[in-house]
Amino acid sequence: MISDLDTQAVDPSMLRKARAQRANLRKAMLNLEAASSSPMPGRRSDWTAHLHDALVDAAATFERHIAVTEGENGFLAEIAEHSPRLINAIQHLYREHESIRGEISAMLEQARGLETHGNDEAVEALRDRVTMLVGNLVRHRQHGADLVYEAHAVDIGGSD
Repeated sequence: MISDLDTQAVDPSMLRKARAQRANLRKAMLNLEAASSSPMPGRRSDWTAHLHDALVDAAATFERHIAVTEGENGFLAEIAEHSPRLINAIQHLYREHESIRGEISAMLEQARGLETHGNDEAVEALRDRVTMLVGNLVRHRQHGADLVYEAHAVDIGGSD
């Protein structure tokens, strides 16, 4: 059962920012999936450039997401202050941020290498990594939505 302390009103501007970041992150995920699943045969250079651009966008979007959620006055700090029982879940999200940030960075390097030294096997390996990244981003969004709901009984939205 959720206590009265946990269901206190959420700052509407904080909630708007968090929802906007969720929507932006979802858009970046969709762009990554579209770029990685586009046809590659005979167009590796274009394919790689398109995927690289999607990864750059995902990296920037994810950094903004981290800034909004982890900042001194961010959403996670607000939840920790009002629902300290959720600190383990909050720390889990912090670890996911670092892990996903590292995944994106490594994939950017891999995509840059494909432009000059790529082959079909390397492309397939990168496609597989991007697919796993998109799955990790989906799970991260789920974990964030669960945390917000546990803290405030507010559905932050899943299909913005």
